[in-house]
Amino acid sequence: MKLWKCGVCGFIHEGEEAPEKCPKCGAPREAFRLLEEREADLVLKSRTTNDIHMALNGLVEEAMVLAEEGLEINLDPGCAAIFQEIFQFAKVIRQKIKAELETHMQKGKWG
Repeated sequence: MKLWKCGVCGFIHEGEEAPEKCPKCGAPREAFRLLEEREADLVLKSRTTNDIHMALNGLVEEAMVLAEEGLEINLDPGCAAIFQEIFQFAKVIRQKIKAELETHMQKGKWG
């Protein structure tokens, strides 16, 4: 399988040849370049970890919603402290995930 990258928008196409036009931005076939083996390998290997990061981000968002709900109930100081700690921890993890995904994109490990 060959990977082609649009030079206009960064869309990654899988196939024996570049598409007639970019499905994302409409750029012509000439705007695509064939990724070198090293680049293609990074993209393929990172797909799974990027998907894991995004799934975990969803779980972290869910934890934040639940923690906020617990804080609103405000049953007792012990519960509130746990919910507050979870909320703060989740905020940090969420930002770490976003920063890591940005790093992947900057390094071309996205597609």
